[in-house]
Amino acid sequence: MTSHASRKTSAPGEVFEFCMDYTKCPLSLQQQISKLKRRGLLFDDEQLAESYLANISYYRLRAYTYPFQNNTASEADHKFLSNDIYFSDIIDLYCFDRRLRSLMFNAIEKIEVAVRARMVQVYSEATGNSHWFLDEILYKPMMKTGRNGIPATAFALLMKDIEGEVNRSNEDFIKHYYNKYDNPSMPPAWMTLEVLSLGTLSKLYQLLKKSPEKKAIAKGFGLNDDRIFSNWLHAIAVWRNCCAHHSRVWNRRSIVNIQLPTNADNPFLDRHTLHTIHPNKVFTVLCCIKYISNIISPDSDLKRNILAIIGDGGNLLSLDEMGFPKNWKLLGVWK
Repeated sequence: MTSHASRKTSAPGEVFEFCMDYTKCPLSLQQQISKLKRRGLLFDDEQLAESYLANISYYRLRAYTYPFQNNTASEADHKFLSNDIYFSDIIDLYCFDRRLRSLMFNAIEKIEVAVRARMVQVYSEATGNSHWFLDEILYKPMMKTGRNGIPATAFALLMKDIEGEVNRSNEDFIKHYYNKYDNPSMPPAWMTLEVLSLGTLSKLYQLLKKSPEKKAIAKGFGLNDDRIFSNWLHAIAVWRNCCAHHSRVWNRRSIVNIQLPTNADNPFLDRHTLHTIHPNKVFTVLCCIKYISNIISPDSDLKRNILAIIGDGGNLLSLDEMGFPKNWKLLGVWK
């Protein structure tokens, strides 16, 4: 297969970049199977494999074959590192990942609802203001760069995000507000925060000034430091988006490193574990999710469900790759 070098045009004074033309041709399902066989993957049932490839796609499954292939630049054919890996093993891993995403998404939904409810209640009650989130005095005086590259206050950028999400909402209670009221420009906190994404909710909390109210919200979720709670919200929002967009999670390395508390109100992790687990692997965010779930939903079956899907995870599943320590089931938050 030939690739042709081409020169990318650039602005005056910039260095030219050389790029390659993409010349790979689409492959039939049978050709995809033949390619995987050449790379060393084994098949019990090629007809069944075709069905999986038709419904999942070769490219999507590549994320699950990749860790078990030689992906160095010198190894163009991406041979499998072991000669006893079956296509069914890849499907088992894919199914485990899908089930894990579903468990995480359902648990995060409860956390999102609880955080939203407590933020609305605590600040509405403390300020006596139905629209407290519009009061710039409650926020840190920070400057940021907007999407257009022009500096603006973090508050102004947050308000733009909130306004956009409210305007995109199709909820009847939002329509009712705008049909009946002209001022203030957005609905009250208990309506507006109800339609915000977890990511925007996380930004709102992070930008609020230190205050008894901000601390009380963190304390309500068993954390004595609102900075750690803010970090957890951010991290959980990132993982939630991975789950919502059906992205691989089992061996993902998050862009957000989770900060771990040494003085949590409830059983969490011992000091040795705090210093040895990876702050950007899925086990760490699962610990945070479990910790909050223990508070807002004490009868949560998250641990039982995780154990069940691990049992069906297949031959390729590595708990170590996910950041699970060997004694994870005995750690405080998981007991």
